[in-house]
Amino acid sequence: MAALVEIQEKPTWKKALGYIGPGFLVSVAYLDPGNLETDLQAGADHKYQLLWIVLAGLGFALIIQSRSANLGVATGKHLSEHCKTEYPNPINYCLWILAEIAVIAAEVPQVIGTAFAFNILFNVPIWSGVLLAGLNTLLLLGLQRYGIRKLEVAIGVLVLVVGGCFCSVMANAKPNVEEIMKGMFIPKLSTSSATRDAIALLGALIMPHNLFLHSALVISRKISRSVDGIRSASKYFLLESALALFIAFLINVAVISVTGSVCSNPNISTENKDHCQNITLNSAAFLLKNALGNWSSKLYAVSLLASGQSSTVTGTYAGQYIMQGFLEFKMKLWLRNLLTRCIVIAPSLVACIIGGPSAASKLIIIASMILSFELPFALVPLLKFTSSEAKMGQHKNSKMVTLILWTLGFGSIVINMYFLGSSLLGWLTSNRMSKAAAISAAILILPVIILYITMLLYLTFKPETPTTNPLDCILSSGGSSGGDSTRERENNDIQRDTEIQLEDI
Repeated sequence: MAALVEIQEKPTWKKALGYIGPGFLVSVAYLDPGNLETDLQAGADHKYQLLWIVLAGLGFALIIQSRSANLGVATGKHLSEHCKTEYPNPINYCLWILAEIAVIAAEVPQVIGTAFAFNILFNVPIWSGVLLAGLNTLLLLGLQRYGIRKLEVAIGVLVLVVGGCFCSVMANAKPNVEEIMKGMFIPKLSTSSATRDAIALLGALIMPHNLFLHSALVISRKISRSVDGIRSASKYFLLESALALFIAFLINVAVISVTGSVCSNPNISTENKDHCQNITLNSAAFLLKNALGNWSSKLYAVSLLASGQSSTVTGTYAGQYIMQGFLEFKMKLWLRNLLTRCIVIAPSLVACIIGGPSAASKLIIIASMILSFELPFALVPLLKFTSSEAKMGQHKNSKMVTLILWTLGFGSIVINMYFLGSSLLGWLTSNRMSKAAAISAAILILPVIILYITMLLYLTFKPETPTTNPLDCILSSGGSSGGDSTRERENNDIQRDTEIQLEDI
């Protein structure tokens, strides 16, 4: 049977090290190829002006991810399992399908980014790189048989590779440090395009499958199920997530600063200026090669490869937990990865063969729109569950935290809906679509919008399922001395179930 990761209480630094891992696995979603492309374009268009957006976005991400971790720590169950018990079957099936689509959409930039990396490093055709991307991640997933800690270390190394490569390129680009600091801490949106790109940047940060993943990863630690033990674990997971997201923030700053410096250079060539107008994961390599030298493009490709590999591993784990929670169905990780990749490879391969790199880049934009569409269906249940006394007991969100979370959550949903709506409107009103076709598309989209809003309102305002198990009431109230043995038995059940889940994963 797979064992939980033991937490050594003394000394303190060893205890802290025991909690390091889940936050880094989650942080790679903020460094995936789709986010890198958004960062590169933001720097090219607006120099360092949007750095404060990245700071604010990752600050919000830390708050949301910490709630996801708290849910897993306090209850011993992850988000999809709570959805399974809270909602009726039709809603659960819808949520499961939406979550699976989000995992698949998140895989698209990873597959295409890996294919571009192979092309830059080894001159492999893009379509061949897409096929290779479907197999090479299985090597990393093979590490999971040696325990979750080995995989966490491997992912941590890949994150550092991404950061090291971009920091090296940034050092050669020589960005203005004073302007970077101003962009980071002085909010400014000088043009309407800056506002649009800021919204796109925020929309690309928080991944819906990450909320399912973080709540599941934290249950791999063997912690004391007492009130103080849960509070201590939540605190350490918060610190670990803060460290991981801080590193992710620094890497995002480096990415934006590279193109911000290169594309704002007054002596930039005409060819490079054209690349700056519409940066893709592929064209960024040519831009860096022309502006900073061939080694810069190679480092960029290495970082792209590391980003794609680390992101797809965590995506596979998220998909496994989602399937297990909603359907109580288990699948081997390698088979899960292969199945997801086959679904993703088909449109990626068609796009690369027919339209080349430009079509592949457009597919990444479509994937970003899908993720924006999906986010509320993971975020709203998370906010409701972590504010529920029946589920969280003494560890539920305070009233002030609840107010802040719902305010930020609503703002995030509005931002994502604006990004999605403006993208759809731009597509419907484009000159390439006839008026009749645009009207027909709008008629088809309208019922989807109505259904979308109806389901979102249901998730938001649905009364909480009442607690029927007397043990839950004891746990929620903290119990008495007579309840201690009951609580201990319940905690042992949670721990045993967790070990079984890890064995299945």
